Amino acid sequence: MNQHALWPLLGALIASQSLGATQPPATVSQVISIYDGDSFTVNVDEWPPVLGEKITVRIKGIDTPELRGKCEKEVKQAREAKQFTVAKLREARTIRLSGIERDKYFRILADVDLDGVDLGQLLLRSGLAVPYGGAKKPDWCQ
Repeated sequence: MNQHALWPLLGALIASQSLGATQPPATVSQVISIYDGDSFTVNVDEWPPVLGEKITVRIKGIDTPELRGKCEKEVKQAREAKQFTVAKLREARTIRLSGIERDKYFRILADVDLDGVDLGQLLLRSGLAVPYGGAKKPDWCQ
């Protein structure tokens, strides 16, 4: 079977494994990489490999500056947010995803709890993130 013939099967599997608002919480088995302050890649062993290996997670309800930002101020803030997230993920013993959905880029959109503490709220309180509901992103250069 060629690679393109697998897409319909993958679509059917994903539909059957619906990751909507009713998806039960999941425990991250391994953090693979951390892209920026609000996005990172993980393995979730309790999910089938096609859904749970090297899957990108975006923290629900927040936005952090982009590493490929429009100005040096945004890039500097993005580095600070990423360093914060790296430190928090590394020190956590248990990373749980809840309120799981898929975003428009097929990433997991979830609340991220680190040993029972909400990572999104930590980023907001530290001033490294702003609330985000999916509309227009803020201008970090102002």
